[in-house]
Amino acid sequence: MTARFVLVHGAFSGGWCWQPVTEPLRALGHTVETLDLPGSGDDRTPVGDVTLARYAERVCEVLAQRPERAVLVGHSMGGVVVTQAAANCPDRVASLIFVCAFMPADGQSLIDLTRLPEGAADQIQANLVVEGDPPVAVLSEEATVMAVYNCCPPADALAAAARRGAQPVAPIEQPVRIDEAVLASIPRSYVLTSMDNAIPPDLQRRMIREHPCRRVVELDADHSPFQSATAELVSALVELAEEMAEPASGGAPA
Repeated sequence: MTARFVLVHGAFSGGWCWQPVTEPLRALGHTVETLDLPGSGDDRTPVGDVTLARYAERVCEVLAQRPERAVLVGHSMGGVVVTQAAANCPDRVASLIFVCAFMPADGQSLIDLTRLPEGAADQIQANLVVEGDPPVAVLSEEATVMAVYNCCPPADALAAAARRGAQPVAPIEQPVRIDEAVLASIPRSYVLTSMDNAIPPDLQRRMIREHPCRRVVELDADHSPFQSATAELVSALVELAEEMAEPASGGAPA
């Protein structure tokens, strides 16, 4: 089976973060699309115009560009984005995969999730600085390497950290507004990263308990598994896409 993957990046990042997995997925016959969210990567949307609603709108625009439904994949903050986007245009989404990503409920924001007790070890929140008007969050290269690329070779970690930019604050403070019944109709799975310094594994597990997934795959990886565990993540994405294309055989997996 071949799938259409639409990959959504997280905070401070851009579509470039998925480069290590895009060619391996395409080599297996899959269609792979990445995007820059408004104000991220090469997108020049002014900070004051960047909102969670604009993020979700951009994703739905990409989903509408091809007739087939997509396996919609969100990394980190991208989990909030794909949650809202899937609720807005569910007919375009075959399944959802959260890659060490936030999974909010209706009315929850990313910031709300980081403030849960299980998020206390989050090294992004511990080190970010908010500045400017409209506000953006910034993270030093040193803190980025420690929080996001702690399992990557030092040279690769520094190169990736240097590509990251400031993150508009508005989308991480704004709650999702979703119909939970609509989201429940879309199969979801999760890639948990056991060495994650950004979204602590305990917080990932809590979100999985609160939003049961058809399947959970655990990787010995940091918050950037596309870079620190590329082959393993490619295998997980393909396996999960195939499994979620089949009817569920019972209850949610452990």
